[in-house]
Amino acid sequence: MTVLYDADCSLCSFVRDWLVKQPQLVPLELVPAGSEEARRRHPGLDHGATLDEITVVGDAGQVYQGPAAWIVTLWALREHRPLAHRLSTPSGARLAKGAALAAAKWRGAPWPQGAQRTQKGGPQWGGRVYRSAEGWSYDPSWGWTYNPPGCDSDACAKPS
Repeated sequence: MTVLYDADCSLCSFVRDWLVKQPQLVPLELVPAGSEEARRRHPGLDHGATLDEITVVGDAGQVYQGPAAWIVTLWALREHRPLAHRLSTPSGARLAKGAALAAAKWRGAPWPQGAQRTQKGGPQWGGRVYRSAEGWSYDPSWGWTYNPPGCDSDACAKPS
């Protein structure tokens, strides 16, 4: 399987480095999205879209994006295949989607003042706690957590 990832994204590069260290049941080839290599291998893909979210291409040409791409990537890993099976259920798919959305939010988040820059000039996460307005937060000591924002308006459903 070919995993297309954003090489200019520090989170994506971290996940790429983690993936290459994992024992694989199905070989993963990690290729920068939008690269000449990606265009050569998969000329029919929308390569602009592959920069927006993780895209996995199977050996028979199947294309997985977003949460499905994360699940099929976990499925390829020996130690994470059982997790992939759990995430492929309806309730697991909701969890996978939430994790993919959180990662997408993290990728697109404005960087804290003083964040480090990579050699290419792009931002690099500085290891501090990240919080989004949607209630997701990442603390390097604890990982991802979700605390839904409070309801301060009449737009919330009220029990009858």
